Amino acid sequence: MELNACFYAQMYKIRRVEETLLNLFSEGLLSGTTHTCIGQEACAVGVINAIDRNKDIVFSNHRSHGHYIAYCNDLVGLFAELMGKEIGTCGGIGGSQHLHRGNFYTNGIQGGIVPVATGMAFAEKVKKTGSVTVVFIGDGTLGQGVVYEAFNIASLWQLPIVFIVEANQYAQSTPTHLHLAGDINRRAEPYNIKSYSIEVMDVVKVYTTTKGIIELVRRDIKPVFLVLHTYRLAPHSKGDDMRSREEIDERSRRDPLIMLRKELIDNSIDVEHMEEDVEKEVTAALETAKSGSFMKPDEFYSRSKRRQI
Repeated sequence: MELNACFYAQMYKIRRVEETLLNLFSEGLLSGTTHTCIGQEACAVGVINAIDRNKDIVFSNHRSHGHYIAYCNDLVGLFAELMGKEIGTCGGIGGSQHLHRGNFYTNGIQGGIVPVATGMAFAEKVKKTGSVTVVFIGDGTLGQGVVYEAFNIASLWQLPIVFIVEANQYAQSTPTHLHLAGDINRRAEPYNIKSYSIEVMDVVKVYTTTKGIIELVRRDIKPVFLVLHTYRLAPHSKGDDMRSREEIDERSRRDPLIMLRKELIDNSIDVEHMEEDVEKEVTAALETAKSGSFMKPDEFYSRSKRRQI
């Protein structure tokens, strides 16, 4: 229960941050667009807690907030970055889709991030660091040819990388069955890459499965393909949602966050106290971010140049 409670607090924090960001966007307080992972929090928490944050590399995508929070818990940096503030994790320059801290990187072009992550895995193998690279994509990205080129190179060169597909049933607004042929779980098998598949209802199962995979990749130095079957409860981006209310309501009743909450309550865990602590943390971080200043125009170039070094 202790692990469940810890993971619930992280998942609830991600949920509240994402809901807050949607409100900020509607108020015109965010710079640029934003894509939330509401409903998919168990993927981020289960996977990120399974890696070694001191050495492993994480490459995320346009739907990166949950991964970022699970990785470093930097709420102020995230809020400020999306608001374009100087105290943001990238000085307010990167925005929602370009976050970087430590060994955590994101980019909005999903097809493009896979070969970059594969290159990182190659570099770590050459340097013999023992690091594992994890790259998150969505099922829509499996339509990009460069992904399969990366599979080929990763297998051919036996690179320490885990390709993770958060299969949330939609590519933006297109259902999976309308854009993806064949069995998604076997997508990497022709490249002799061992594959795993999980129905994301239990965050601890995601954690234990991923932990075992990370240990396997680190030990044997070879790629693995992992499909996390999940569901995105919120729109693809802000309000562009063509799904029926009935579908969303039905999936909401199986929301992993709500189901875990009920399990904790049934085991006499003080969930409300945990939630109160999260609310205070989110509120304080938001106020700090709001109070930050915007970078002066003449500082943009020098700041971005320094961050590249």
